[in-house]
Amino acid sequence: MEKRTIMLVCSAGMSTSLLVTKMQKAAEEKGVEADIFAVSASEADNQLESKNVDVLLLGPQVRFMQSQFAEKLAPKGIPLDVINMQDYGMMNGAKVLEQAESLINK
Repeated sequence: MEKRTIMLVCSAGMSTSLLVTKMQKAAEEKGVEADIFAVSASEADNQLESKNVDVLLLGPQVRFMQSQFAEKLAPKGIPLDVINMQDYGMMNGAKVLEQAESLINK
């Protein structure tokens, strides 16, 4: 399986950093090669220009930006979704990783 690049976006990039760690651990346990990283909403455009992202997940606190990101990502064919609020609140890295994988495999 090829390496996946999963980008998480939140308001400051801080709250998702713990989730990134938990997702990386879940990926390791599943034998999934993944580059998982979090950025603030203001940094997202730069990251999308410089990295080949396979999927973008928005933190629940920036769900209002979904349509803006959808417009930018549609021409590139990058799937987008909002992280399930319960999984985000519980910092359930395995579930969020599953969410990302299912979007990539659609």
